[in-house]
Amino acid sequence: MSLIKGAAVMAMACAGLLACKPAQAAAEISCQMGFQLSGWSIFYKTYNGGGMVRCSNGQSMHVNLRAKGGGLTFGKSRIDDGHGRFSGIYDIHEVLGHYATAEAEAGTADSAAKAQVMTKGNVSLALTGKGSGWNLGVAFGAFIIEP
Repeated sequence: MSLIKGAAVMAMACAGLLACKPAQAAAEISCQMGFQLSGWSIFYKTYNGGGMVRCSNGQSMHVNLRAKGGGLTFGKSRIDDGHGRFSGIYDIHEVLGHYATAEAEAGTADSAAKAQVMTKGNVSLALTGKGSGWNLGVAFGAFIIEP
């Protein structure tokens, strides 16, 4: 009798699996971020700011930004009109986290324009911005996006 029960349970389990549709792979979405960021560096670098991420699927989220790192760097600057473009995103929450950075900088008050690409696993973020300040040096660290 237990052999018949076992076969019946197995048959029902197999029938249940066949009735399920396979999960569809999520489509990659386009996400962009407008932001502002300001800070300073004297060997240790610290910048803070905020922004808004908007995605092509209608999702949006306010985010807090931090950049931390160190190296041979000196300066103080502010980016008021920053733009970021993410790739490798399937849900807006994938923009959150720590991105690895490496940068070489040299700029004066009117030339504080910046472009940088950074990664976090399969996610990439390209940043551009204009602002004011001055900076000089080479630094390594993290760019952190939090809710």
